[in-house]
Amino acid sequence: MTGVLTRTERVAENLNSALHGLLEADPSAYVLGEDLADPYGGAFKVTRGLSTRFPDRVLSTPLSESGIVGVAGGLALAGDTAVVEIMFSDFVALAFDQILNFATKSVSMYGTRVPMRLVVRCPTGGGRSYGPTHSQSLQKHFVGIAHLSLFETSPFRDNAEVLAEALATGEPSVLFEDKVLYAQRMFRDGVVDDVLRYDVLPDGTARVFVDDPDEYDCVLVAPGGVAARALAAARSLLMEDEITCLVLVPSRLYPFTAPVPRARFVCVVEEGTAGGTWGAEVAHRLHATMWGSLAAPVRLVHSAAAIVPTAPHLERRVLVQAADVQRAVKELVTGA
Repeated sequence: MTGVLTRTERVAENLNSALHGLLEADPSAYVLGEDLADPYGGAFKVTRGLSTRFPDRVLSTPLSESGIVGVAGGLALAGDTAVVEIMFSDFVALAFDQILNFATKSVSMYGTRVPMRLVVRCPTGGGRSYGPTHSQSLQKHFVGIAHLSLFETSPFRDNAEVLAEALATGEPSVLFEDKVLYAQRMFRDGVVDDVLRYDVLPDGTARVFVDDPDEYDCVLVAPGGVAARALAAARSLLMEDEITCLVLVPSRLYPFTAPVPRARFVCVVEEGTAGGTWGAEVAHRLHATMWGSLAAPVRLVHSAAAIVPTAPHLERRVLVQAADVQRAVKELVTGA
């Protein structure tokens, strides 16, 4: 089900292609959400064309996130495949009960394992001045739920592969899609720019490096939504401070399985707000396995513990920026 990447394909187009491929390959697959049907094709046009090709299986729903995920969970419980689009990830809070107390528990609470092929897609994050109720990154609120996997899109990995991996778990998944990525182009051919190169590891983690993936001063772990900021920081650190970074962009956030090589310094970047973060979960796992090689505790870089303002200049103060990452890595590596 892997799609063919083109040089002009944007992340939103790649997601659209992945959904077309899923519906074509799996006659039991449904896509549910608000305003998905053509000609609108979803708030970010990711579902454009789907309802025209598959009118009986691509359904625009009433405005009830709990109801949408509940119906999708019922389809999964009956043996079908269901993909839900939450118009803005902020609204997935309204479906939290259906995810926590129905979909995930249905995997194991009936006396035998029940496959639940359900993916909840969440357009996520700030950077567009959408304000406090349309700009949050809620990944941390879903960490640690039994039988729930978390994924995040990136420009490095074909989303057909991401959907296939999520559905192959036989358990519900939440796929976070940072909205700032939708218009960005997919990377290919191992080239990021004239400085950075990349490859993709077997587990789907992208590995971005300067010349040699085994030569670096610090490892940066940064999911797709903040990857561009981590890469900008890595360039500045190289040019201004002669600090070389290896940037890891995991596809699967939880359970965290990305292979982090032995390193003296590790920094985890995320757009979620401070306190009880996904990055803290990653740091805990890395401390347990890498303590012998670490020269300092894993550094966490995240947004402020505040709501996301609408005004662009105030939004930038709250959300993590490339300069924040650069400063954190320099302090970590140099002790300054």
